[in-house]
Amino acid sequence: MRFSVLGSGSRGNATMVATGSTTILIDAGFSGREIAARLDAVGRTPDQIAAIVLTHEHGDHTRGAGVFARAHGTPLYMTAGTREACRRLLKGTETVHVYRPGYPVTLEDLEIEPFITVHDAAEPVAVAVRDVATGLRLGIATDMGRPGVQAKHALGGCDALVIESNHDAEMLWAAPYPTAVKSRIASSQGHLSNQAAADLALELLGPRLSAIVLAHLSEETNTPALARSVMERALRRKGYKGQVLVAASDRPTPLVDLAELRERNRPAQLSLF
Repeated sequence: MRFSVLGSGSRGNATMVATGSTTILIDAGFSGREIAARLDAVGRTPDQIAAIVLTHEHGDHTRGAGVFARAHGTPLYMTAGTREACRRLLKGTETVHVYRPGYPVTLEDLEIEPFITVHDAAEPVAVAVRDVATGLRLGIATDMGRPGVQAKHALGGCDALVIESNHDAEMLWAAPYPTAVKSRIASSQGHLSNQAAADLALELLGPRLSAIVLAHLSEETNTPALARSVMERALRRKGYKGQVLVAASDRPTPLVDLAELRERNRPAQLSLF
């Protein structure tokens, strides 16, 4: 399994996941043309995308979904609540499949496990993506509010995580936003702070985890260096030796190969001779 966060932040969010002959997008928050350009940057073309799985209706996750689906005949997968909330985005000519949180969806070589999250959207979910052949598992949760039991259960035992590290708490409260906006971001229906993301990663830390990508960083109330330092400081104390990457809003991350990381992190076997 390989993946790349094509971009993440308030300007747009999309993650490409590929294994075997199957390539999908989790969210499509950029224009159709921009998604195609970012796919090209990681060696993929729009006609290779087997499906787009939407996590919720906010524009930074759905902006290009309709136009991309119509241009390339790509099926869309979303919850009933998200479909209702996306009525203006869709023209009726798209192929739309409705899935239910808690019920896995099989897309060729991949199994998608959607689970409910707490966020200010109609029916928001995050997902765990499993390579059916190898068992490799990727968790993607970029709008969490507060991670509940379902989220922690689904994200546990992953080989890699894409989790939001949206803001630094001190920078948020010092920012020139209206108090209501600050309260919404910091609320249980908003976004995870750097420290909350680190606390969640510590709960999910296990022997399989070899890559963490920090996503959905605020450009006003966070910095990549700060988000990475908070996460790395927490994880290194627990002996984590995997990668910590930060997703940018304007370009894709390098392709992360989970099979390669699994092999690299496999304990060395002692010779008997």
